[in-house]
Amino acid sequence: MALSKEEILQAIEEMKVIELHELVEAIKEKFNVTAAMPVAAVAAPAAGGAPAGGAAEEEKNEFDIILTGFDAAQKIALIKEVRAVSGLGLKEAKDAVEKGGETIKSGVSKDEAAAIKKQLEAAGGKVEVK
Repeated sequence: MALSKEEILQAIEEMKVIELHELVEAIKEKFNVTAAMPVAAVAAPAAGGAPAGGAAEEEKNEFDIILTGFDAAQKIALIKEVRAVSGLGLKEAKDAVEKGGETIKSGVSKDEAAAIKKQLEAAGGKVEVK
């Protein structure tokens, strides 16, 4: 009897992390695959049929907001803003501000990244968008 997708997903959902890791390794070995897709397979559809290495360059549509520094006089206000945009708790937001170089939010649109950058800079942060 073949298992349905739902039954397989249910079984996976109930696995412990180590069991899941062992399952992934067994699948890789059994079917001779790797977790990484070849770059050509990923880039070709995104290029809209352009030849590999063509002039068409893919536009980036997901950005990361990285806090690189802050104005010490506005530290508390910045911590509040970091909490507001990232959803972090107070301790995590404080740690992110004090460490510097921390990614505050990732995978955001260009417009959202610009808005968050402006918001954090207004609160005394030095922000980099990558």
